[in-house]
Amino acid sequence: MAKIQKNLSDSDMFKGWHEQPTFETEIDDEPVRLSVKPAKKDSAADINSAYFTPELQESVGKALLELKLNLYKQGIVDYQIKVSCQDNQVMLTAVPAKVKTKPESNGNRSVHRGGK
Repeated sequence: MAKIQKNLSDSDMFKGWHEQPTFETEIDDEPVRLSVKPAKKDSAADINSAYFTPELQESVGKALLELKLNLYKQGIVDYQIKVSCQDNQVMLTAVPAKVKTKPESNGNRSVHRGGK
């Protein structure tokens, strides 16, 4: 641990110290803003979305909404979208989700409903 120096002036003691701005200090003075460095973007995320321009996002979003509405009209609510690449095409295919069916219940089965 460093020794505390004695006989320092007030300006020497507070050298390098900056007060964090609060609502109390910003009322009287001009707002003090500390420079904040922008966070570095993940390079993997940049690679995955590098070719996905805002115009392309909008057109794909509209196409997916139209697909969702068509599937809803057919009575398909639960589905998954599979992505595949064939030659120079990227294909998005809607596949109905597998519905887990319950095994046939036997009418002679006893049912326990709490209580004593």
